[in-house]
Amino acid sequence: MASIDSAETGFSTDLPPEIAAEERRAPGSGPWRIALRRLRRNKVALVFGVVFVLLVALSLSAPLYAKHIAHTTPYKNRIADTITVHGQQKNIVDFDGTPIGPTWTKQYFLGADRNGRDVMVRLLYGGRTSLLIGFGASLITLVLATFFGLMAGFFGGWIDAIISRCFDVMWAFPVILLGVALGVSLNLGGITVGPLSLKGGSLWIPTIIIGISYVVYLGRPIRGQVLQLREKEFIEAARAQGLGPWRIMFSELLPNLASTLLVFFPLIVANAVLLEAALSFLGAGVQPPEPSWGVMISEGVDLLTTAPWLTIAPGLMLVLTVLSLNIFGEGVRDALDPRAKIRMEH
Repeated sequence: MASIDSAETGFSTDLPPEIAAEERRAPGSGPWRIALRRLRRNKVALVFGVVFVLLVALSLSAPLYAKHIAHTTPYKNRIADTITVHGQQKNIVDFDGTPIGPTWTKQYFLGADRNGRDVMVRLLYGGRTSLLIGFGASLITLVLATFFGLMAGFFGGWIDAIISRCFDVMWAFPVILLGVALGVSLNLGGITVGPLSLKGGSLWIPTIIIGISYVVYLGRPIRGQVLQLREKEFIEAARAQGLGPWRIMFSELLPNLASTLLVFFPLIVANAVLLEAALSFLGAGVQPPEPSWGVMISEGVDLLTTAPWLTIAPGLMLVLTVLSLNIFGEGVRDALDPRAKIRMEH
């Protein structure tokens, strides 16, 4: 998923002439300001960043659309009802099981599914679910990977050995297989850890599974960078001042990892959204009737020839979300450090 050159530090030695000239500018231009200036010049990354913001805004507007425009909910079945479209009375679901196609009006703008539910409403609510799981899982990955990467890289010794071997075990399992195995078992029986209890079908189950599955892909690069940073002069100076290991890790090392974490975060979100869709499609993620893009694609596969909008609509939203996050994430990486070779591998 992530590969880094130069002993996992993500830096090379040579700078292109235009970047070198930019970094020799006035002393008042700090690294973050220079990065922002580079990002503003990357029009493609900005365009896709705006596309992602629009997708998020559309998903967040789902309750308003459902209440004031479609006048329905993502769960309401209307399999036996009829609707008037352009003056004609039509069944929402025909007797042969084929749902009504896109009406391009307020109700059933993108048609209905086999249960008579409004596809547009479920598409927006599915976006809320997929993005919520994606961001939640990414935050879990960020916290756990940063903590264990700092521990392994700074302390070394047996702590590093244990954490690195756990990383190796997780690395050996394909993410999709690990997610399916955990998702099926936990969705069937739920999970109880002390006072924490999650029932099967809870959205927290795929969130936690995806968050843990990606820890190794961020934890290893962080460990490699900490191994380099702990030998720097400012760490030696902190030790000489009597600072303890925990304070050094979180007040000296962590700020120096900020750019790496910022680069990885949108790429992790993209991978988390994609993995959620894959798990939900296979029945190991979000459970019906809760909408998500993966669930909608799974429900529409059987009607692909007669009702293709059931898979095209959520598939297009998924592609746009993942594509916009990846391109914007690449732009952030280039802005923060054009020398970096960090990339996400799927």
